[in-house]
Amino acid sequence: MIRVAAVGDIHLGPGSEGTLRPAFETLGHHADLLLLAGDLTRHGTAEEARVVAHEVAGLPVPVAAVLGNHDYQSDQEAAVTEELARVGVHVLEGDSVVLDIAGTKVGVAGTKGFGGGFAGRCASEFGEPEMKSFVRYTRRSADSLRQSLDALRAADCVLRIALTHFSPVEDTLAGEPREIYPFLGSYLLAEAVDEAGADLAVHGHAHAGREHGMTAGGVRVRNVAMPVIDRAFAVYHLSPNGHSRH
Repeated sequence: MIRVAAVGDIHLGPGSEGTLRPAFETLGHHADLLLLAGDLTRHGTAEEARVVAHEVAGLPVPVAAVLGNHDYQSDQEAAVTEELARVGVHVLEGDSVVLDIAGTKVGVAGTKGFGGGFAGRCASEFGEPEMKSFVRYTRRSADSLRQSLDALRAADCVLRIALTHFSPVEDTLAGEPREIYPFLGSYLLAEAVDEAGADLAVHGHAHAGREHGMTAGGVRVRNVAMPVIDRAFAVYHLSPNGHSRH
C-alpha cells in the first residue's frame, strides 16, 4: 500500500516560519510521499517561497508540487519554482516525475490548471480574443496533463496521480458559491484524467469546498486545500493491486 500525503493552500510567508515543519517531520511515519497542491505562498514572492522551502527541506519522503494562482501573483513564479527546486521539491507544470517508492514506480503528473467551468455551464473558445485566450489556456493545461499521464503509463508506472491546483470536478466545490465555479476549475482537466487514466486526482483552491469527489470515469478526486482538510496533510492509500481507500 502506497501512502500519499497531500495538502494545498498553505499560504506561507514571513511570520509563519515553522508552522508546518513539526507535522511534516512526522511524515516518515505516515506517508511515502508528499504532494503540495498549489497556493503555497501568499503573494508569489521569492521571499515567501523561501519560507515554504524551509518547511519541506530534508523531509523523509519525496515532495512533488504544483503552483497555484497566489504563487503567480507577483510574476515571480520562476523564482518561486527555483526556491522549491533548490531543496529537492519536484515542481511540475505540464510534466511529471517518477518516484521509486519501496520498489513501486509511482508517477505524478502535474499542472496548475485553470478555470472555465463545467459541462453545460462553461466558457467556450468563441467571441472576443480575451475569452478565446482564457479557454485556450485551460485547454493547454488539460492537454499537458493528459500527455504527462500518458508518459507515466509508457514508463510502466504502477500508480499514477494527477496533481493540480484548480479542480477537475464540481463535486469538491460544493460549499462554494456556484457563481464562482468557473473560476475554481474546469471539466477539461477531468476529461484529461479520464482519457489518460489515473489512480487519484488531487487539487486545492476551493477553500469552502469539500474533500471527496469523483470524475465521470470513476477516478477519485480529493480537495486537499488546508481549510477543507483542517490539518497539516491528509493521507490517502493507493494499492498497486487496484484496491485503494480513503
